[in-house]
Amino acid sequence: MSGDALFPREPVALGPGAVHLPGWLPVERQRTLVDACRAWARGPVPLRRTALPGGGVMSVQTVCLGWHWLPYRYSRTADDVNGAEVAAFPDWLTELGRSALVAAYGERYEASGYNPDAALVNFYDGAARMGMHQDKEEHSAAPVVSLSIGDSCVFRFGNTEGRGRPYTDVELGSGDLFVFGGPARFAYHGVPKVYPGTGDPATGMSGGRLNITLRETGLAG
Repeated sequence: MSGDALFPREPVALGPGAVHLPGWLPVERQRTLVDACRAWARGPVPLRRTALPGGGVMSVQTVCLGWHWLPYRYSRTADDVNGAEVAAFPDWLTELGRSALVAAYGERYEASGYNPDAALVNFYDGAARMGMHQDKEEHSAAPVVSLSIGDSCVFRFGNTEGRGRPYTDVELGSGDLFVFGGPARFAYHGVPKVYPGTGDPATGMSGGRLNITLRETGLAG
């Protein structure tokens, strides 16, 4: 833990389009999101570990809104789980995403044009990891909005050319906002480590980390 209550962390720009705003979500809003995530995790498509084409299984558990992500495409139905149509993407989450972009990019940013239609909710237990990857199944270059709740983690934010260096390791804590768009939109990124027991119980999380990413797919239908 970094003692953030005594020494508030400052917003950091990791490069053009990539912004980290520590503690952006107040605890009350985090708890509301935790309650919503629990409801989404119950279905119609339940929380699951995604099977990869090569036979591996992801260590994070995921539930989707709006569009279902499966390697490496989107579908309206969870064809790799139970075939059900995924839960709808709520309007209030759109507004939260727009507020996040204004916070990250400034009041002059035209956030009204941001229309996210998919959310990936990832749950990390203490052993879960996420390898370096690009978010590139979307047909839109709109920014990705990432919200963290619960245990802190190491977030590795890299370059657009490959999984290796250069990259920057950032500690993401509960309530942190991370936005990447523009030149950073297709940067490789991952989570090599979670710090168990670092979350605030006031959020409603008894352990683990929730990561909610909002995306604009650019898909029709």
